[in-house]
Amino acid sequence: MSGICEGRVAIVTGAGRGLGRAHALELGREGASVVVNDLGVELDGSGGGPDWANEVASEIRALGGHAVVDNNDVSDWAGAQELIGTAVREFGRLDVLVNNAGVLRDRMIVSLTADDVTKVVGVHLCGALFTSHHAGHYWRERAKSGETPVARIINTTSGAGLYGNFGQSAYSAAKAGIVGMTLVAAVELGRYGVTVNALSPGARTRMTQEIFASAMAEPGEGFDTMAPENVSPLVAWLASLESSSVTGRVFESYGGMIGIAEGWRHGPSFTEGRRLAPAEVGDVVRDLLSRAAPAEPVQGS
Repeated sequence: MSGICEGRVAIVTGAGRGLGRAHALELGREGASVVVNDLGVELDGSGGGPDWANEVASEIRALGGHAVVDNNDVSDWAGAQELIGTAVREFGRLDVLVNNAGVLRDRMIVSLTADDVTKVVGVHLCGALFTSHHAGHYWRERAKSGETPVARIINTTSGAGLYGNFGQSAYSAAKAGIVGMTLVAAVELGRYGVTVNALSPGARTRMTQEIFASAMAEPGEGFDTMAPENVSPLVAWLASLESSSVTGRVFESYGGMIGIAEGWRHGPSFTEGRRLAPAEVGDVVRDLLSRAAPAEPVQGS
């Protein structure tokens, strides 16, 4: 198969269904050899099985591409390392890591359990950190040996991580953490030929099917606005050689829209050459707030 990712080797985590499946198929269509990583778990992280990953790998092969299945748990340090090893062992190297795996346990902060936090943060944030560590180590060793990696990490954040979402405190925290990790990794891994970007997708998946149930194409229109496949062309482009100058960015995409999210920047400030008394702080803060851009509202609030 030929395309903008021809000859690339890519890992997609959480690739059995939803966005991960769409990304894996798009990368396969564009010529990449794909490691389809998925545990086949339920939305809350329970259960599991290989059927979903096997189906996606078979679809890629049916298109004329190359794919293998990996069932390692990315929230496990050794499992994440073995996942990187699967790509190198099966295809000879690794060029692209798409961190997409996730689970969902929606709770307001007063209703969270320790297990909810451990599971959600473990899969989303720790999973992305663990795989990025092991992939980064692999690319650093290649660079030290005299090779020049042209590598990519594409992390999945969310509007919940960028703006917050009512009832998703743990999920929002994990997705916000992924943005911070993306910014730092882009700087740290750039010296080894690695770009690192994040994507905040809008799509109808198991996680969002109730939210986006009505955002479908009208009969005869032929364009399902919230279909996961609409997001995947951006992933394929970021995975390609064409995106070499793009790093440390957060993209938003859904339907036919691609945008760049602009995060924290230094805003209005006040400086006094002395220690302020607590009673003086109020006037300073009120003045700063009057000159600052208004905060984006929390989604669902």
